[in-house]
Amino acid sequence: MLLAAAILITAFLLNLFLPWWCIAIPGLVFGYLFNKKAVPSFGWGFLAVFLLWGGQALYIHFANDAILSTRIAEMLSVGSPLLVVLITGIIGGLVSGLATLTGSLVKETPRRFSS
Repeated sequence: MLLAAAILITAFLLNLFLPWWCIAIPGLVFGYLFNKKAVPSFGWGFLAVFLLWGGQALYIHFANDAILSTRIAEMLSVGSPLLVVLITGIIGGLVSGLATLTGSLVKETPRRFSS
């Protein structure tokens, strides 16, 4: 739970100033530092940014009376504007989950050439 909170807060702050892919940076760093197993690392990283991006997309959806998400849904031919919100959360969650998984697997990798 602490891993997800750390990723969520850091990703939110980085997302204010950097491009969208910066959400992978906290996943890599905290996945390495927290030293959890592979599956829980992916799960917590996915959950953190899924909630962050899904929540932000849902806020935007309601703040502008669903105009933006409806237009994007029509453009992508997905049907429902809420499906666009869900897809947004899933994409962000996958990026962060895979980054957190990578960080945890790097930590588990044996060091062959260290002295």
